[in-house]
Order: sequence, then structure tokens, then C-alpha cells
Amino acid sequence: MVSFFDIEKLGELLKDFYEITKIRITVSDEKQEELASYPPFLPPYCSIIQGSQRGHMACLACDRHACEVSVKTRSTYTYQCHAGLTEAISPLYVGDVLIGYLMIGNVFTYPDHEKGWRVIKEKTGELGIDEKKLKEALMTALPTEETYVRSAAQILNAVASYTILERMATLKEDLLEVRLESYLDSHYTEKTDATAVSDYLGIGKTQLYELSNRLYGCGIAEKIRSMRMQKAKELLREQRDLPLAGVAERCGFNDYNYFITVFRREVGMTLARWRRKNWPVIK
Repeated sequence: MVSFFDIEKLGELLKDFYEITKIRITVSDEKQEELASYPPFLPPYCSIIQGSQRGHMACLACDRHACEVSVKTRSTYTYQCHAGLTEAISPLYVGDVLIGYLMIGNVFTYPDHEKGWRVIKEKTGELGIDEKKLKEALMTALPTEETYVRSAAQILNAVASYTILERMATLKEDLLEVRLESYLDSHYTEKTDATAVSDYLGIGKTQLYELSNRLYGCGIAEKIRSMRMQKAKELLREQRDLPLAGVAERCGFNDYNYFITVFRREVGMTLARWRRKNWPVIK
């Protein structure tokens, strides 16, 4: 586990979320292991579904897919689960490091019980579940409008940000991931490369590449270049009077001509054109 969670504070936050929305919420680590939830028990219909081995496996696969989508978009993902219930998931990031997930779910978003039952019966028909018991349990579900769930998902996104801001979920500071993030944030505009980063972390270049690829989806040189390009865009947009050579220097490029070449290759246009195109309009 790369993360640390303050379960006591998180428990209070989850309870507050539920008291406002009446929607069950859970928090899990980056490996999708549930750490806390409120209420701490599943609704009856979900318990019945997960009581079946096929139902349990289908739930795990559905959750795993939802996690993958939320990570890919780095945003809250709202969807209908394999059993026909509505859920939403929001990834928890510290910098570029995934440390866990917040999820709301088990929501019955149908106009009435009979219509909902027809859909859920069809979706769960191959799971080996006692239909009579499942239907009886579903009759206790509170129908919820989809617009209400979308609003709750927006709140979930805010709760995820608040969770990180208040350090209810954070990284273990001695981990390579954390040290790499800290090093790059402090040194990416300086003369640095894979050798310097490897030496700082005390690992080989192969291990550094694997770490960088896992965190960023690319090698360390590409990550540094991407950070410099982002810095260049900020300077071009926010400091109109800064000469282009000054932009290059502040982004860690001693060779101005090389900076021009890299920027055009990465961004698809010249520095001057990008600056003109992205200057804020002053009225």
C-alpha cells in the first residue's frame, strides 16, 4: 500500500455524506481493498446478489472496470452496474500518484419498483439468485431520480478533493513514488536527467523507468519534458512581456534553439503563435 488513511476522520466524513444524500459511500485503497463505508453494511438486495458466487465475481469485475475508467479520465465516473443499480466512483490522487477511491452505489434509479425489477431481473438472471428473495429486497429500495445521483456524484468529486486537502488520505513519505514526485517538482526546471534522478533515489535506471512508466505512462525524460512544456505554456500565457529566450531559460533549456524545436514538436506550433493564440482577451 502506498497510502495512509485516517480512518477515524474518514468515517465521520462518510457518515456526513450519507446523512445528506442517503446514499451509501465507501473508501478503498489503490488496490481496491475497502477500508471503510457508511452505512457499514450493504443494502439487502446487494447482499443477496453478492451472496451468490457468480454475483460476487460480477460485482468485483464491475468495480474493477469502473476504477479503470475513473483512473483513465482522472474524474468521477457515474455508471449502471452489472445488476442494474447506479453507482459513481472518484479516484483519489496525490499529485500523479493514485492512492485510492471513493465510491457511492447501490442506488435504485427507476421511476417505480416494477419497472426496476424487470430490468434487474433480466440482468441478474444468470447469477443463480433466488428471484423471490431478491424481488422482496428490492421492494424496500427507495426510488431515486438520476438527476439526484448526478448531483451526489458532483459532491463526491468535491469530497475526494477535500479528503486529500485535509490529509485524510495521503502518501507514505518514505516511498519511492513520493520521493520521485518531490524531486521532479523541485528540479524539473534545472539540469537534470535520468542519471541524476536515479542517483537521488538510489535505484538503477531500469527500475526508474519502470517506476516512471507505472506512474506517468512514460519514461522519466518524457515526463520532465512534459512538465517543462506545461511550464512554458503558463509563462507564455501569463507573462506577455517575458522574452521567449527568458521562457526557455525558466523552463530549464539552456539552448534556445533546441527549446524552440522541442516546443514545436510537442505542441504543434511555434512559441510566438501559441502565445498569440492563448493570450487572455482583455476587454
